[in-house]
Amino acid sequence: MKNTRLSVALLAAVALTATACSTDLTGLNVNPNSPSVDTPPPAGTIFTRAVATTGGRYGGAAYQLSMMELLAQHIAQVQYVDEDRFSYRVGNIQAFFDQPYYTDLMDYEQVRLIGKKANDGNVWAPASIMQQLVFQNMTDTWGDIPYSQTLQGLTGPLKPAYDQQKDIYYGMLKALTDASAALGTGTSLGSADQIFAGDVTKWKKFANALRARMAMRIQKADPAKATAELAAAFAQPLMTSNADNARIVWPGDNVFDNPWAANFATRDDHRISKTLMDVMTAYNDPRIPIYAMPTVADPTKYTGLQNGLDNPTANSFFNTTSRPGAIFYPGKTAYGTFGGTGRTWPTYLMTYAEQCFIQAEAANRGIGGLTSAQAKGFYDAGVTASITQWGGTAAQAAAYLADPNVAYAGGATGLTQILTQKWIALFSQGGEAWSDWRRTGVPAQIAPGPKALQTTMPRRMQYSVTEQSVNNDNYLAAVARQGADALTTRMWWDK
Repeated sequence: MKNTRLSVALLAAVALTATACSTDLTGLNVNPNSPSVDTPPPAGTIFTRAVATTGGRYGGAAYQLSMMELLAQHIAQVQYVDEDRFSYRVGNIQAFFDQPYYTDLMDYEQVRLIGKKANDGNVWAPASIMQQLVFQNMTDTWGDIPYSQTLQGLTGPLKPAYDQQKDIYYGMLKALTDASAALGTGTSLGSADQIFAGDVTKWKKFANALRARMAMRIQKADPAKATAELAAAFAQPLMTSNADNARIVWPGDNVFDNPWAANFATRDDHRISKTLMDVMTAYNDPRIPIYAMPTVADPTKYTGLQNGLDNPTANSFFNTTSRPGAIFYPGKTAYGTFGGTGRTWPTYLMTYAEQCFIQAEAANRGIGGLTSAQAKGFYDAGVTASITQWGGTAAQAAAYLADPNVAYAGGATGLTQILTQKWIALFSQGGEAWSDWRRTGVPAQIAPGPKALQTTMPRRMQYSVTEQSVNNDNYLAAVARQGADALTTRMWWDK
């Protein structure tokens, strides 16, 4: 969806210009130090801005700490608990639905077009990969969304139709396949690329890993397609270590900081969820002191907070439950001093650990060309990668995997182990963790809190209210096809 109001304003401006005095005074309005429509800024400049926008949105407080991490029950709210009870702010939903179409998605499109014009796959492919990542976040949040009729500037429809989620997934998978094939050797966007510093090989691995993620997402809705896409993705170069993790590295200059650190600098609204802490405690997980801080009341204890409490009840646990780990804090905050490296802590887009767990699940299920005999190797690699990614040691990972409760058991038990460890590893990536829970029901402990406004967990977000004003016919068609615009409606892949 384009910003319809912006498009109409631009058309009006063009019409006014056409009827103005024929004397050409346009040269007086040209800033020689600023790019114009005819001379756009360099692709790298646009790409840097787009990635910062994407990271700030999908790694930020409003999306993760106020929605996705709560739904994944990694995090709970200790005050201002509306979202933990499934009452969402209209403005947040509107921003997450509306803004990508005319900010980072459009920026990536400009980079893609520049690269296409230059016949340079090393430029256009990373932009296309990031576009698919954004679209994946959006369709996994709402289901059917505008996809095929978007990003066409003034030549496209002002009121784009909503594509069915199946078609969106097919489109994203093809786009990732094409991007991976187009990437050559050497470097692409260089220092303008704050994810891989222009390393084309790592972009190719990311594209293939992301393709595997999307293929597994549709495993129940479209088994044949999922199996074929998994096999094709696994046949391509994939991540081989944490060095290949797709992550945004923040400068930490008080302008471009890790979004969680920026939030925690002035706010103290969140604690580790009891759901996550209980699971990790049962396994004596070495990531506990990394993911969480000890409680204020007792520095020898790590304690989670129940999700979905009312405000007075949640407030009563303020000092007896654990804040998120010190690694997410910028040092001195408005209410205390914690850690110090949070401003530069990376925002993870996809990790080697997640890829390993996707491979482990495929092997456990015997799909994608993998066999059950391979599942343990991928599972062990995923657990080890996650622990070391977060600052633990290989020795800690080995000891953890030796625990009978953690050691891979195979079969249905093994599948639950894979999905549980994946959920733990996806800490700070709540959207992915929530999506996996919707697809699999693992971990089974996730459930609405005692003061939640509904008795079942949300399956999607409601559409932006803007759509009912500027694109109502297509909005109504999507609702009629997909189901009520409600938190309880399941989307296509959510079987």
